[in-house]
Amino acid sequence: MSSRLGEILVKDSLITRDQLAQALDYQKKNGGRLGTCLSKLGLISDEDITAVLSRQYGVPSINLNFYEVDPAVIQLVPQETAVRYQIVPLSRVGSTLTIAMSDPTNVFAMDDIKFMTGFNVEPVVASETAIDEAIQKFYGESGAVDTGEELDKVMKDLVDADAEALELAADQAEMDLESLSKAAEEAPIIKLVNLILTDAVKRGASDIHVEPYEKEYRVRFRVDGILQNVMAPPLKLKDAISSRIKIMAKLDISEKRLPQDGRIMIKYVKDGKKKELDFRVSTVPTLFGEKIVMRLLDKENLRLDMTKLGFEPESLAKFERQILKPYGMVLVTGPTGSGKTNTLYSSVARLNTPETNIMTAEDPVEFQLPGINQVQMKEQIGLNFASALRAFLRQDPNIILVGEIRDFETAEIAVKAALTGHLVLSTLHTNDAPSTISRLMNMGIEPFLVATSVNLICAQRLVRRICAQCKEPLQIQREALVEAGYTVEEAATVVIHHGRGCGTCNNTGYKGRVGLYEVMELQDELRELVLVGASALELRKKALEAGMITLRRSGLIKAAAGLTTLEEVVRETVL
Repeated sequence: MSSRLGEILVKDSLITRDQLAQALDYQKKNGGRLGTCLSKLGLISDEDITAVLSRQYGVPSINLNFYEVDPAVIQLVPQETAVRYQIVPLSRVGSTLTIAMSDPTNVFAMDDIKFMTGFNVEPVVASETAIDEAIQKFYGESGAVDTGEELDKVMKDLVDADAEALELAADQAEMDLESLSKAAEEAPIIKLVNLILTDAVKRGASDIHVEPYEKEYRVRFRVDGILQNVMAPPLKLKDAISSRIKIMAKLDISEKRLPQDGRIMIKYVKDGKKKELDFRVSTVPTLFGEKIVMRLLDKENLRLDMTKLGFEPESLAKFERQILKPYGMVLVTGPTGSGKTNTLYSSVARLNTPETNIMTAEDPVEFQLPGINQVQMKEQIGLNFASALRAFLRQDPNIILVGEIRDFETAEIAVKAALTGHLVLSTLHTNDAPSTISRLMNMGIEPFLVATSVNLICAQRLVRRICAQCKEPLQIQREALVEAGYTVEEAATVVIHHGRGCGTCNNTGYKGRVGLYEVMELQDELRELVLVGASALELRKKALEAGMITLRRSGLIKAAAGLTTLEEVVRETVL
């Protein structure tokens, strides 16, 4: 944009060619936008630049010096976003939000604000100097954004990146390997990928999805378990963006036909503290290019205190009783992304003492825990769960954590380890606790081995937590409450809440997540049923008689306590 702005100003006789060269030289030495440099050198006024931009882009201009903004409108856009994109929200009429921008070509800014506020965005042009002053005036200097030195630099660079440079990089998208590497190192592409990664951290996302389709290219974040559209970069940038991510993850950029896995480690400073962020990268070839999913592994989000995970008191007592036993097997089950790893890590953190030898086989090692011997699986060289388990048994372990029991071989070794004086912790993919027994038998493990080795099975799910800032009671008919699983007596007194939606939770009504737990402890009566090959239904019935809290019941307890909504419980559990 800057070179075009310079040409327009020369063409309109507002500056000379020599003055343009002088401003460009100043820009090279000091950075910033061309318009700001011209203004600082006293070669042109802010008003003239704003008028030119207004004509060029067909967008109205505004003089912010004479404009007062309703504080309620200012609150719609956080100061951090206003500073990052150099924008100021001005007014809202119906579903349209008018914003002042120094660069009306910044579609990323408009898309982000549209997503954040839920309003259609209408831009007007103002000079960069006027916007800086307006941000200080309307937001106040006390709210200065502190995102750490490195993040600040990334965001500043992103504001300086212009759409024209992105287009230039895009022209090299269909290319050979050398050109592909070159395009991936283009400054605008680097800045765009940095924006995606840092924005995901700020929004508290757990996963980033970068997806190419026939006519669009989209980036989605999974926030509190729900995918949200975030931006739609130009389709022609897909090869350059995927190559940049693959370079960062140390993957082969020339291999586009096979899935690949890697990791990106980012170090930055926030609030004066050094932070490390780990992204687990997975690429898969699709019809229209490579889909990339990055999982954020932030140590700060790892809760190792078992009492804060969301267990009901009686379920937690059972769980702790069984993991404190010297041998046997404790299994945690649930779908991908249900918090199984967090529960296992909390368990080993609870058991981690100088007297114990804890060994883990993981794929991948998500978090590094001090005092615990963690082994990363590498299938390509033959290091899988089964071979790692065999090696562990020769390492004098007390506690063994197996990332996942996927096949008969791993299950067989894990069961034998549990029967020979070791505590074995692992995960399985099943819908509930009783069906885990059937799953082990289907793998080929004999009923008598399952009955004697398994101590406890914990099934879990994650549901979204109601936002504390906009939580309010919700009127629900008694019939609906009874249908959801409450007793008639409970339905008469229970108060269900929901989130109204506010700026804190991006108008979703939810902020954060809480776990639902179904803990089935194998007592003698249940073991006898397992020995005779009882079905999951019979096991469930007996476990309920023994006082097991089901996933649905756990959800209903949390809904009654105002932690989550009834919709979330019904979405994640069955009666």
